Amino acid sequence: MNFRLIIFLVSIVFGVFLSVPSFLQLDKGPKITLGLDLQGGLHMLLGVKTDEAIKSKIKTIAGSIKYFTDDDDIIIDNLKVKRNNSITFELLDKDAKVKLDEELKKIKGLVIKTDGLKYSLTLTPKEKKLIKNYAVTQAVDTIRNRLDMTGTAEPTVAKQGKDKILVELPGVKTPEEEKNARDIISKAAHLQLMAVDEDRADQANKMSEDEAREYGDVILKNAEGKKYLLKEIPILDGSMLTDARVAFSQQSGQPVINFTLNSTGARIFGDFSGKNVGKRMAVVLDNLVYSAPYIRERIGGGSGQISGNFSTVEAHNVAIALRSGALLAPVELLEKRSVGPSLGADSIKQSSIALISGFVIVFFFMIFYYGRAGVIADIALVANLFLLIAVMALFGATLTLPGMAGIVLTVGMAVDANVIINERIRELLKEGKNVKYAIEKGYDNAMTAILDANITTLIAAVVLYAYGTGPIKGFAITMSIGILASMLTAILGTHGIYQYLLDKNKINIKDMNKWFGIKMEDK
Repeated sequence: MNFRLIIFLVSIVFGVFLSVPSFLQLDKGPKITLGLDLQGGLHMLLGVKTDEAIKSKIKTIAGSIKYFTDDDDIIIDNLKVKRNNSITFELLDKDAKVKLDEELKKIKGLVIKTDGLKYSLTLTPKEKKLIKNYAVTQAVDTIRNRLDMTGTAEPTVAKQGKDKILVELPGVKTPEEEKNARDIISKAAHLQLMAVDEDRADQANKMSEDEAREYGDVILKNAEGKKYLLKEIPILDGSMLTDARVAFSQQSGQPVINFTLNSTGARIFGDFSGKNVGKRMAVVLDNLVYSAPYIRERIGGGSGQISGNFSTVEAHNVAIALRSGALLAPVELLEKRSVGPSLGADSIKQSSIALISGFVIVFFFMIFYYGRAGVIADIALVANLFLLIAVMALFGATLTLPGMAGIVLTVGMAVDANVIINERIRELLKEGKNVKYAIEKGYDNAMTAILDANITTLIAAVVLYAYGTGPIKGFAITMSIGILASMLTAILGTHGIYQYLLDKNKINIKDMNKWFGIKMEDK
């Protein structure tokens, strides 16, 4: 049984069946997604404010200190976060010093300085560097997760340099779509539950920021501009959040966001609300106060609600941002560029012309130079293209302009294998070897050169994919798939065809001389 031919025929059927939806742009079936440069969309370069990640980390540590000192009955006073990103406080119970020091040593990356019972905590330079690097990496992952949740087709989100992120969104064309995408990407979604400073709450409009800091407070506003005087160190933050969903208020019918906390957050939330009945707790999102309700009773279960003048779309975007996780550092738009669909259409047209021209020239050259053997090579070439499109469609790969260049290159790579094989067979036929020997030995002799060329090119493609960005990845993907497909079609497929013809006695030495364009005087 001719297994080579069977595998080749199965691959052709597979390729044709899965390629049709992409060629005909059918609604059903797997299709190749066009990249930004082919269908148009939005290109953005974002800068990550990594210094803000340091401030956020310091506040989180301060919140942890406040919680475990309260929980362990360690009495401290004047806990503050300074402008130089340090934490200061004073221990009032010297008998608890050993216990406090043990707890502080559990926090990684801290430099602990003491003056008697007065403490000053800062982060080590190494820890600051790690936090900044992680802030950028986390921003890349978070933005990608947010875009995936919106169903955006094949977004490109990649780190560029030390603190920049490249974002490409194919298919985003209208101003509304662009604004929605920017809102989702740029929203820090930094949720904090903060205590209102009840002792000085009525002074919020009179106090300056510096005066508020003297009391360990911060002044934040709501959407209407009303000021709130809040304890700077939050009760808890969004890092303890596990879910956020859009719902509708039973009283007003307006969209609200219900959130739930993890076990640690639920315990802190419950303990704080239980000890502060009758006081207010503000729900703060990205330094904007959404509500500051009075605590009527202990709130167990670790759930809460964010209410405000949300539209349904805004509430949906905020919920997505919260679920995907807060950005450790805010991002700013450094560069924005819209790629119009007309440019994409021109790119497709020019690339298609290049692909078809290259394919046709190679197709007829093989027939002209190798005769009927060239026809067999061309069958493998057509099968290679179908198989390439099919695999890309099956895995939902994105086709970019460099990707189309990779396809054009694949045409040359695919036929190159058959050129080497045909030359080896030709040499043996000129030596007067019988047909079967010439074919089998021709494939054996050509195999080393073919494998060397294809494996080294495949390694280069893998490296390009691993370290490249969007367009480079597109080139690497098409080239990698094309190389693997050519190994199947150009080696296995054509060999199977020759074996079938030999088994059926369809060719002899005289026919093979004609097939390969060998004249008797050449021998």
